[in-house]
Amino acid sequence: MNPFPNAAAFHQALTALPAMDAAAANAARARQQQLTKPPGSLGRLEDLAVFLAGWQGRAQPSMDRARAVIFAGNHGVAARGVSAFPSEVTAQMVANFARGGAAINALTSAIGMRLDVVALDLDRPTHDFSTGPAMTEAECLDALAQGAAVVTPDLDLLLLGEMGIANSTAAAALCLRSFGGAATDWTGPGTGLDAKGVDRKAAVVAEAIALHADAPVTPFQTLRRVGGRELAAIAGAVVAARHAGVPVLLDGFICCAAIAPLAAVVPEIVGHCIAGHCSAEPGHARLLDLLDLDPLLRLNLRLGEGSGAAVAAAVLRSALAAHNGMATFAEAGVAGAA
Repeated sequence: MNPFPNAAAFHQALTALPAMDAAAANAARARQQQLTKPPGSLGRLEDLAVFLAGWQGRAQPSMDRARAVIFAGNHGVAARGVSAFPSEVTAQMVANFARGGAAINALTSAIGMRLDVVALDLDRPTHDFSTGPAMTEAECLDALAQGAAVVTPDLDLLLLGEMGIANSTAAAALCLRSFGGAATDWTGPGTGLDAKGVDRKAAVVAEAIALHADAPVTPFQTLRRVGGRELAAIAGAVVAARHAGVPVLLDGFICCAAIAPLAAVVPEIVGHCIAGHCSAEPGHARLLDLLDLDPLLRLNLRLGEGSGAAVAAAVLRSALAAHNGMATFAEAGVAGAA
């Protein structure tokens, strides 16, 4: 069943967001106080365990059923020379994912996480959004639905990433239309543009935003006008995960930009999300501040494809190992704090 048969249904899902299970979070917090350590001594690891408990609805959360999903899409705006690589690389990298040869394959394997790749009409790029809307309403709704389809209520965690040549241009346009500023605030080198290339890319982003200036600034319209199929799919997955009570681990700038149009209107959409890292793409730190997300890691990564989130997932595993595996003071026969 399509959860988003029309734009109004998507908007309704976005504005009727369930909250975390406060009782489960409180129970996890109480357990932390009884573990054989000084209170608060594991710092943010304790907070992460409580966060996951609240969204999973149990005092001792798990990552046994964690899933990484990489959405891939192609962009018509690539024809404007905004990327250091041609559009053909998207499909070539998807094939590399299938063969197990990419960074995300190695990283998810290292943490024992299932990896799925969803390719979205790679032979049919979106329209160049500097000359018209990237997608029709039907195409955007289909991408949102394909994103939502990866979410099942039994998931413990959903890790999201993307692949798509020129999608850092779309990400910059999404952020600019959602949060304002100048095109140069949001535009970076992406896959490796030089300074002239970045200037050209920023000019295309500014041109696109001017073209769509009279259109409604709603999450749906922003996604369909200057987004892309993989970005809309990420947005659909994030909304569906919220309704299923599944916590989400976000990757870098492009992944976070996919929810910028949502968060600009409904800031609480990020409530079930964790930012895995802050990437080297210049706009990411600015975006994380606006989303009010504190990234777990700062490793100067700029690969995409979910790689930073996969590294961060190891931190989550550590948080849960301590939370679930440590003895309480009573179990260990150790005197607790006064």
